[in-house]
Amino acid sequence: MFVDIVQNTIEGLAHGAAYGLIALGFTLMFGVMGRLNLAYGSIIMIGLYAGIFVQSRWHVHWMVVAGTVMACSVIAGIYVERLCFAPMRDGAAMASLVASFAIWMQLEEAAMLVLPRHSYPFPAPTDQVVIELGPFLLRGDHLVTLGTAALIMIILERLVQNSRFGLGLRAIAESPRAAGFVGQHVRRSLFLVFIIASMVGGVAGWLIASTNHQVSAMFGMWATYKGLVAAMLGGLGSMRGALAGGLLLGLVEAYSLWAFGPQIRDLSASLILFLLIVMRPGGLFGQKQAMLGAAARTRL
Repeated sequence: MFVDIVQNTIEGLAHGAAYGLIALGFTLMFGVMGRLNLAYGSIIMIGLYAGIFVQSRWHVHWMVVAGTVMACSVIAGIYVERLCFAPMRDGAAMASLVASFAIWMQLEEAAMLVLPRHSYPFPAPTDQVVIELGPFLLRGDHLVTLGTAALIMIILERLVQNSRFGLGLRAIAESPRAAGFVGQHVRRSLFLVFIIASMVGGVAGWLIASTNHQVSAMFGMWATYKGLVAAMLGGLGSMRGALAGGLLLGLVEAYSLWAFGPQIRDLSASLILFLLIVMRPGGLFGQKQAMLGAAARTRL
């Protein structure tokens, strides 16, 4: 029993780190723009499919595949930003949401036209390394995912909290119009946020695909669902919350799979999200912002 609990904890944290990486991209965009990008998972899928296309056509080194994934994720992110977010004025959050949903469908269809099979093998940097610690097993690629997620979270948090660029982003998040009056280039800053979030998504996608050794046509939907749930669990707008939400989601799924089987795994994730939203509407790390927003609405 004890060995099973520890092993499932290890597995849950490893998968949760991948969810947390995707949630970091959602959180970065929502924290600055106050809008959800439903095409984010498809942006990552476009990068992965581009990497698969390059690998199958020219049999390049895995580093070239990784670079292709990140570069094409950024290009796809720019495409989404130009169509769904840049033209929309303040207060058009719903229009941006609907537009991003339409582009999500468009990107998935485009990727499946180029690579029509249901799933494709994805190259990994090395053969799978398994570290044995007594009765426990640790996969090397899982450790890399955990370390990368923690590192990117720290970098993004310091960028937002301790840099001049981050100060501008926080001003834009508070009031885009006021930030523009004091000299902030609002559109350019939002464009850079999209690029950074798309690059983070590319890193997350490459780590997930190289760990699973394959990519399916459903990856975009899967990434959007897992990333959104993790971000909402942690609290949209909080970098630490995004990673914590991903880790919590991974643990819940791992224990549910162990105790009840695969049929209950996704249901348990939805249930824990519902319970947390009821008890803490702001998520694990966003409760303070939610209370401030509720107080502001009460005053109005």
